[in-house]
Amino acid sequence: MSLRTPLLRTACARRAGQSLQIRNQVVRRRFASGGPEISPPPPPRSSSVPYLLAGVGLAAAGAAYLFYGTDGTPRETAKELKSEARGAAAAVEGKLGLRHSQKDYQKVYDRIADTLEKEGYDDGSLAPVLIRLAWHSSGTYNKEDNTGGSNYATMRFKPESEHGANNGLNVARDHMQKIKDEFPWISYGDLWTLGGVAAVQESGGPTVPWRPGRIDGFEHHVTPDGRLPDAAQAQDHLRFIFYRMGFNDQEIVALSGAHAMGRCHTDRSGFEGPWTFSPVTFSNQYFTLLEDEPWQWRKWKGPAQYEDKKTKSLMMLPTDMALVKDKSFKKFVDVYAKDEEAFFKDFSKAFAKLLELGVPTAQFAGEPWKMGSE
Repeated sequence: MSLRTPLLRTACARRAGQSLQIRNQVVRRRFASGGPEISPPPPPRSSSVPYLLAGVGLAAAGAAYLFYGTDGTPRETAKELKSEARGAAAAVEGKLGLRHSQKDYQKVYDRIADTLEKEGYDDGSLAPVLIRLAWHSSGTYNKEDNTGGSNYATMRFKPESEHGANNGLNVARDHMQKIKDEFPWISYGDLWTLGGVAAVQESGGPTVPWRPGRIDGFEHHVTPDGRLPDAAQAQDHLRFIFYRMGFNDQEIVALSGAHAMGRCHTDRSGFEGPWTFSPVTFSNQYFTLLEDEPWQWRKWKGPAQYEDKKTKSLMMLPTDMALVKDKSFKKFVDVYAKDEEAFFKDFSKAFAKLLELGVPTAQFAGEPWKMGSE
């Protein structure tokens, strides 16, 4: 199925300098790892100085805490310091307007949109696997200790890349690496989440507000396995996983609607088949099928899953069926099955929230943008 082709391509604005000059001392920082140092821009306006000093103070405070308040090895401490510095730099960068412009990120979005169609891969589109990459790179967040989330893009490292829930996502990461090579200035966290936004929108889904600001972390930021949903479980498990991230029942159901896209693979999750008849189109069909189709257990050698009685070509997972078995969940399934607009509205909010989990607010610059083709 052909995806919508972007009609408008905006020009790419060049980024302002990434070095700051304070009075007579020139402070040079690399805001993107591996990037060359550049000449400092003119001194910031006086109104910007407080933000700059605040950023410097933040980095200093973080350094003091790490040196005197942790028991890590010198190497681990150095990595933490580098993370603190990057975070502080990102915050200052956003406040002073030194970040790449929306036009720059739109160019990345357009490139992603141009590469979504892939003949011979599943149902002809990479959109479903890019949504999954954005989802899984963000859904590791734990609100109790503020670890995980999209800020450090830790799926680049082992063992997170080899966690069972991430099987097959090497396809998405490898594809996005090609985009990264074209736009080396963008962080992996921003790239992966922007890819999820593009995949939803270019497949007919709602507009998802998005903004940059994520930084790339280190291997020691990797979170333990088990933070993503286990499809073989039921409603108690769903609540345990999603409540840990800070979501409620309505948001759990809305996010589950992403199963309108894609299919399961026996060589990845062990399950097999698509959820809907149009697995490359973002719609509320997932909810209508959950309610309207008669489902039965599939008789096969694989893990327990459901199949539709009529065609036996569709499948549902135990976590999917939990949405219609649980009274609190089902009332939202009822709404979304009848009203696609309501589903789109709630999914947009919940997905935007998901993609920002674990990212300090200070690293964002201003309100989210509406990206996309016109």
